[in-house]
Amino acid sequence: MTDFILATRGSELARRQTQLVIGELGKVWLELRFGEEVVRTTGDLHPEAELTVLGGTGVFTKELQRAVLDGRADAAVHSLKDLPVESPAGLRIAAIAPRGEAHDVLVSRHPGGVDGLPAGARLGTGSPRRCAMMQALRGDVQMAFVRGNVPTRLGKAASGEFDAVILAAAGLARLGFATSGPVEVAGGTLHVSPLPGFLPAPGQGAMAIEVREDDDRAAEIVAALHHHETAVAVGAERAVLRELGGGCHLALGALGTVQGGILRLEAVLFDATDAAPKHAVLEGPIDDPAGLGKAVARKLHGK
Repeated sequence: MTDFILATRGSELARRQTQLVIGELGKVWLELRFGEEVVRTTGDLHPEAELTVLGGTGVFTKELQRAVLDGRADAAVHSLKDLPVESPAGLRIAAIAPRGEAHDVLVSRHPGGVDGLPAGARLGTGSPRRCAMMQALRGDVQMAFVRGNVPTRLGKAASGEFDAVILAAAGLARLGFATSGPVEVAGGTLHVSPLPGFLPAPGQGAMAIEVREDDDRAAEIVAALHHHETAVAVGAERAVLRELGGGCHLALGALGTVQGGILRLEAVLFDATDAAPKHAVLEGPIDDPAGLGKAVARKLHGK
């Protein structure tokens, strides 16, 4: 009999992340048996549709949250960047696990990173943020919509459907792929390179564990994974997103870092009506990440 159930999406990456969470919880709570409740989300059921068509924010999380609210699971494991900034009534984020690599990488059929892309290269991504940042680096690159799990997108690059795709380094790492240098995919070689000047989506690389608001037992169990510095950094990033009133359609990059008791927050916003991106960097104490996020958002608005 399972003592504690975690709701998860069914993708290879989501299952891997949930297994990582279960593995770490099992080291702390030796007397408990952990299991999964695999849930298909709206985003998973319509893999070819753009997220804005499906309703934008929450398309990868609502069904997981419903499983927790209904009692089918004790907690849900989310990629934090997919999670709306406001939790539904009756739920709370009880733990933010230590962050993986926060940055994006270019996975290309051509060596040499961004400079190695041929003129007019076809690049696959479903993210407005990634589109805007790549266009700022290489205006000649043709941006093409792509969705799907990490192996699917790697396969589309390996097959030649795209010259390159942009992926989160954390997802590659958790699936056992290198986050720099050559990788073998579907019998071919792809090249993983950094993306200079790119800022990640708010919360990218972090995992959040959500429980029922009144379930103190579940909150206590998952709190064993909570990482304060990660929570501070992503809290500031998500405060920018909340203040700007955006979701997955917003071309916003943000990265918080903590060092020596100081929180540094950098953000960039691309506005469809203005070709010039807006950039802001501020520092502040780690005890007010939301305040720093609001200040950065105001600066992005020129206030």
